Amino acid sequence: MSATLATADARTPAPGRATVPHLSTASVFLALLARDVRVVRRELPYFLVRTVMQPMLFIIVFGTLLPRMRFVQAGYTTALLPGVLGVSLALSAVQSVALPMVQDFGWTREIEDRLLAPIAIPWIAIEKIVVGVLQGVIAALVVLPVARVIMGPIPGLTLQHAGIIVLVTLLGATTFSALGLLMGSVISPQQIGLMFSTIIAPMIFFGCAYYPWRGLDVVPVAKWAVLVNPLVYVAEGMRAALTPDVPHMPLAAVIGAQILILSVFSTLGVRSFLRRALG
Repeated sequence: MSATLATADARTPAPGRATVPHLSTASVFLALLARDVRVVRRELPYFLVRTVMQPMLFIIVFGTLLPRMRFVQAGYTTALLPGVLGVSLALSAVQSVALPMVQDFGWTREIEDRLLAPIAIPWIAIEKIVVGVLQGVIAALVVLPVARVIMGPIPGLTLQHAGIIVLVTLLGATTFSALGLLMGSVISPQQIGLMFSTIIAPMIFFGCAYYPWRGLDVVPVAKWAVLVNPLVYVAEGMRAALTPDVPHMPLAAVIGAQILILSVFSTLGVRSFLRRALG
């Protein structure tokens, strides 16, 4: 009898003692995600200006003005549109993860609040990647109809391969979000400008965004050198899905390379995040 009462007393909280509810990993993860989604929704106009401005300028100049002035062939827009979508997706995903992380690890130290959340630290890094994926997809969804309106009819454009479009978009957004995680955890606030001049700019211009990869057949060295650039596979995947009549990289090679690069960036990004957070 006394043993039973002792057990009951042990299970009954003492008066005035607060009970802490158990929080699952999923509930904490979704709470962090909801917080970031709310921030994105509140800053959506600034986000769209930041990520869509550069692609829109290329669409206006290379997709509208130069074809009308006969400096480029009219069919150039067919090769240009998928590349512009790839650039929009990549820039949005990498910036939406890298820039806030540079601030969080730098002068705001907001990352310390997140590290106190009742969840394993790798899940915090994964949540950052998920937020980047959402913003990358939003950028692509906005640029596609706007580009179609600005450039007018685009020969060979089709939306019949919707499944491939979704797959390439999600793989590309996840890859560049993971890259943003890696960059944001290794770059200091003082080096943020260096990131854009030495990493982002070369990636864009040598990422087959404004010309097809098969067009580099005339420059074999460049054709194989650019394969280290993850943007190549997003742009070529978009061409294979949206404008299949344009010469493009085989789709199997595109998907395989995206999965491989995603695995590398995710592994390195999470490890770098853990090292920075625990250090």
